[in-house]
Amino acid sequence: MNSKEKAYAIAKEKMFDNDAFSQWLGIEIIDLDAGKAVLKMTVRPEMTQGFGIAHGGITYSLADSALAFASNSHGQKSLSVETSISHLAAVNKGDQIIATATEESLGNKIAIYTIRITNQDEKLVALFKGTVYRTSKEWL
Repeated sequence: MNSKEKAYAIAKEKMFDNDAFSQWLGIEIIDLDAGKAVLKMTVRPEMTQGFGIAHGGITYSLADSALAFASNSHGQKSLSVETSISHLAAVNKGDQIIATATEESLGNKIAIYTIRITNQDEKLVALFKGTVYRTSKEWL
């Protein structure tokens, strides 16, 4: 099994199929590989807040799912220990947002990821950083 097949087997069959929240968000997996995940979703009316724009938790949740899929793609079960997000532009109802997770550092126990969230116009709307703890438990 190559790295792409392994990433899909873990993210899709072991994680996403049992992840009711990511499914509720309407997340679509666009691309996966070792240390990488690209996810897409559309902002629905019930995801907006009092200002009529997407609740910050929506971009955060999409980025958090991208972090999970990217960090677990190597086969070791990994859990977030620290995350942060910077919201850079409003996200509106109907917007398609794409989260692209990139592995910045991979150690035996700790890994760091950057997730860029863009809209359908490729405008950067949020930046997310995640640190994960890599356990000794394997997915496959």
